[in-house]
This record gives sequence, structure tokens and C-alpha cells, in this order.
Amino acid sequence: MTDTNARETLIDLLHGVERFNTEVFPKNRELFASLADQQSPGTLFIACADSRVNPGLITQTKPGELFVLRNIGNIVPAYGEMLGGVSSAIEYAVLALKVSHIIVCGHSDCGAMKALLDPDPSKLAKMPTVASWLRNAEAARAVLEVSDAGPASVRSLAEQNVLLQISHLRTHPAVAAGLARNTLTLQGWFYDIPSGEVVILDEAARHFISVHDAIEKLRAVTAQADTQAAQPA
Repeated sequence: MTDTNARETLIDLLHGVERFNTEVFPKNRELFASLADQQSPGTLFIACADSRVNPGLITQTKPGELFVLRNIGNIVPAYGEMLGGVSSAIEYAVLALKVSHIIVCGHSDCGAMKALLDPDPSKLAKMPTVASWLRNAEAARAVLEVSDAGPASVRSLAEQNVLLQISHLRTHPAVAAGLARNTLTLQGWFYDIPSGEVVILDEAARHFISVHDAIEKLRAVTAQADTQAAQPA
């Protein structure tokens, strides 16, 4: 990118800020006023830092509804492995914000998954921090039998990685406590960029199902819980 192009990119961003200040913010003044002194998101959304993944757009949520944690490969190191920004964000979301749900969302054409599938590890030689970070997803690759880094293999690894990071989440004390008290649920998603399709992990069956089927399953569980609650003790 030339210096001129780089400056134009920054100018475009600043024009976006101008439009937000003059058009978007005034139309949503009451919403932002309600968020001025507090936040109470219901969901911690863990997504890849990939610029094509927009959690708010995918879920059609407003500011204040998602507590978003993003990093390369939507990775959650097991507790104690890499205590830092990810683990502190999880702890804060569960204990301070008291979120009810944690979602881990993988996606198609993920660069992190491509790097894990690349037979030439020297490509990461100039990015040692990235190489170290991706070791938290190595177990996902170990369970797959793939011989290429094509779209199907990248998707399979991305889906397996969601499963792995959900299991890592369970090692975090705050998450384990929330699950034990039934105040917290975990869910894995996969977002296909070219089709816009999102599929939901059925963790018990270890495969992904449609959003419609996931909604129906949740409604069935809710109905069953309501029936049991209505029965005399």
C-alpha cells in the first residue's frame, strides 16, 4: 500500500466517524445515554479478529448487548496456560458482568487454521508470537485426518477448533462455577463468510446444526423446564 493509499484509508475512517457523530449518534441518542454509566451484556462473544467477521452484524445486536473478545483464531487457552487478556476478559464477563452465555464463533477461510494446516512451519518464523499462540489450537489439528489446506479442510479444522476452545473454557474457574450453578451456558458457532450461513454446535452429538434446529431444541428445553417447574412439589 502506498503512502497515498494509506492516507486515503485513514481519511475514509475519519469520514465514517463524522457520519457517526452527525447521523448515527443523533438517531440513537437515547440508547447511548442509557449506556453512558453502565453495561449489562447478556453474552460474551468470542470471535476471530478477522476483519470479515462482525459479531454485531451477524447477530443483529445493538451496542451494549454483546461483550466481545476477539483474537487470532478465536482461541481460549486452557486456564493457567497463558493467563492474560483472554482469561481476564472471561473472568470479568462471568463474575463482574454476570453474562448468561458464552459463544465461541469460528469462521470459514480462517488464516489461523490455514497456518496450522501449512506443512511449512518456517512461514511463521518471523511471527514467533503468532506461532506460540496457535499452539493452543494444535489439539484440534491432531484429531483430524487431512492432507491439504483446501476450503473443506480449513472448515473442518475451524469447526474442530470451536469444540476445542469450548473444552478450554470449561477449565476456567469462573466458567466451571457458572456451569455448576446452571447460570451459564456455552455454545459454539461457525460462520461461513460467502453464504452468510451460521451453524450451531450440538456439543452432545459433536456436530453442527442449523440455527432453526438450535432454536427448536432450546424451545423444547425451555418448555420442559417450565412444565417441571409448574408441577407440585
